[in-house]
Amino acid sequence: MPSATPSPAWDGRRPATGTEAEATALLGWLTDPEAPRLCLVTGAPGSGKTALLGWFAKHGPRAGRPRRRTARVLVPLAGQSALGATWTIADRLGVVARAPGDLVHALATSEARPAGRPVLLLTDLHAAAEPAALTELIAELAGVGRVRLVVEARSGTPAPAALRTDRRVAVVDLDGDPDAVVAGAPERDRPLPDLSDPVAVCTADPLHVTTAYVTGAAAAGLPGTLDGPEEPARPGENAAEDHGGLRAAWMRAGQSLCREQAPAERALVLLSALGDGADPRLRPALAELAEGAAWRLRWARHRGDLTPPWPGPVTVLGAAGGPLEGTLLVGDRTGAVRLLHEADASPAGRLAHTVPGRVTALAPAPDGTVLLLDDRGRLHTVRGTAPRAPYLERLTEAVSTTLARHPGTALAAIAGSVVVGDRLGSVHAFGLRGLHQAASHSGRVTAVSAVESETPFVCSGGVDGTVRLWTPGRDPRPEPLAERPSPVVSLHATETPHGPLVAVAWGDGLVELHRPEGGRTLSFRPGPPVRAVAVTGAGSLLIGTDESLVCLAPKRSSP
Repeated sequence: MPSATPSPAWDGRRPATGTEAEATALLGWLTDPEAPRLCLVTGAPGSGKTALLGWFAKHGPRAGRPRRRTARVLVPLAGQSALGATWTIADRLGVVARAPGDLVHALATSEARPAGRPVLLLTDLHAAAEPAALTELIAELAGVGRVRLVVEARSGTPAPAALRTDRRVAVVDLDGDPDAVVAGAPERDRPLPDLSDPVAVCTADPLHVTTAYVTGAAAAGLPGTLDGPEEPARPGENAAEDHGGLRAAWMRAGQSLCREQAPAERALVLLSALGDGADPRLRPALAELAEGAAWRLRWARHRGDLTPPWPGPVTVLGAAGGPLEGTLLVGDRTGAVRLLHEADASPAGRLAHTVPGRVTALAPAPDGTVLLLDDRGRLHTVRGTAPRAPYLERLTEAVSTTLARHPGTALAAIAGSVVVGDRLGSVHAFGLRGLHQAASHSGRVTAVSAVESETPFVCSGGVDGTVRLWTPGRDPRPEPLAERPSPVVSLHATETPHGPLVAVAWGDGLVELHRPEGGRTLSFRPGPPVRAVAVTGAGSLLIGTDESLVCLAPKRSSP
């Protein structure tokens, strides 16, 4: 399986001999605002179709011209399944998708809007492992206004006709020698890795592994594999077809696994995605291979796990201190907030609250009180077992009254202070000595966190993709702690024995752990969309998704 990069034989300077007219036609299609969103490049074997797209991927404005180049993403489809192509395209476009339908939805609704419409260049559709499923995906993507597509398919195969049915399509047809022979062995004839060997799948081409898992499982009659990962099997169910649980883990974390990375990093991702019913021999093998990664897996709980049980989908996370020290708070989409033991995610009860609707943020206070923000942006208080000081009651009542008139979008709390973000990009710190405010972001504030230290500070993230630090009563720091072309979806900061740590989750599935006082930034991608992150007092990182809760610890050797 080739990597999703242009052929090394192609220098990118000019189109191949005999395709100058077709190159001009492609550039004309790109610059024509009235042209169809889908362009089909077709021709006989050896006519230069793939070389033309390789040139087009690298072609830019002439030197000295200020015009900005439209982003072009080259994805070879030879030997690929629809699922593997989905994960590759999603990763290249900065979204997260577990299945083809998720990709279409993510591109249509994502808050990340890069300048211009990126152009997807998809080569060798006729040589894909699932050409019909990929043709259907391409047709749906062509209906999304955010992207344009150039698709290469050999003439005489079903794909060109299928793509031209019931839609406007620009066509670039290259004449070639119909008897030309394409050099190289077909992709599907290459030997497969041992799909039950964790080391083999972590060191093989990940798109090749994905295709093998999808097509092999489909032949075995397992449901749902062509449209996305199916529900994981319990011990003894489809054991042979699931390769001891390795395949289910691969399908769970596929988009992360298919990224270019070292085998040790891929092994860590795969280890974190294993369910409790997996073959017990897999964990030590993956752990040994993952020794070179920057993280150590403490524990992971997934949908279907029984010992201890999976706590449910995660929408909000909190690591409590004070009377709740060592307890995690995990909220789901129904509004329920479960308590878990931090050591192993075993159940520790539920938070008794009567908040109607969905909980969008939670903030454990040092005295054991838990503050909640509902989906209307209003504040709710769940009191702990110890009586609260009257001044804290007055503070939370004042904040609650304010949010009833001006809804909040993010929430945090430390001793004597409640911090709220709003939809206009401002962060408000309500304290015993008054109100401090900072216009920190362009657009909605998506997450805030407050750290109690020698110099207390507030950390905030927004849809503008920035993470900023601010000490109430002082001017905000001019430079962001982090900035990426993707919205911040969750953020949490805390003081640890090794200094303050800030965990950030982005809309493209990346999680980062920052050290504001200096030091290496660590990153991790679990695969599915990340809904919430938190940092424990000991410095462990918690990552919550719709079907998993994972706890990682940075290795001490990581500076």
